[in-house]
Amino acid sequence: MSKMSVDFKGVSRLILAPLAIMAVLTIGVGLLITKVLQTTTLIANDEGVNAQLAGDRTAYWSSITDVISSLSDTPVIITATALLVIGFRLAFKRWNESIFLALAVFSQSAIFLLATVFAERKRPAVEHLDPAPPTSSFPSGHTSAAVAFYCGVALVLTIHTHRFKILNVLWWVIGLGIPVGIAFSRMYRGMHHLSDVSWGFLLGLVCIAVAANALLFRPVVAEKKKKVLST
Repeated sequence: MSKMSVDFKGVSRLILAPLAIMAVLTIGVGLLITKVLQTTTLIANDEGVNAQLAGDRTAYWSSITDVISSLSDTPVIITATALLVIGFRLAFKRWNESIFLALAVFSQSAIFLLATVFAERKRPAVEHLDPAPPTSSFPSGHTSAAVAFYCGVALVLTIHTHRFKILNVLWWVIGLGIPVGIAFSRMYRGMHHLSDVSWGFLLGLVCIAVAANALLFRPVVAEKKKKVLST
């Protein structure tokens, strides 16, 4: 039998503190964009990216970006995360990889939702190809979720196949390629600004780094195996 052992001091120091800092930074940047910089050239250029993409839309790319964007829809990410939490546990015989992925995905979502409450940024002033969700534009939740999930999976696979360089390259081509495609698709479809997806990308990477440091590289969760002696 095995028993979970949690280093609660380590959890506070390696997980809660850095995530709290990232949450404050995300809210701060969101307020800076919406309250201070909204009339600046920087934000005008941000809007200009969406206007140019909207002006160059074609039926083909609208269909392609619809499919790519759906790879980070909430039901897809939740279902895929749940399946891999179980799959990693069965494959690696421990909980670290499973908890890592769940934490990375959950933490980016929590920070994203918190930021949308305090920094209510309007969607780009172009035609929206998707129904606008009730959350605001900053940061891009689709992008942060994609980074946390796909790059998180790539990191787990890389750790366990580190001797095979070709596989490692493959994991990261997919792991990074999908979030980049999603970030572009969200802008193309008029749902987010460049600054929204950029910060979403950073948010996802930070959540991965925090979760990996605490659960894969400096584990605060371990399993103690208890041997049952039969007489």
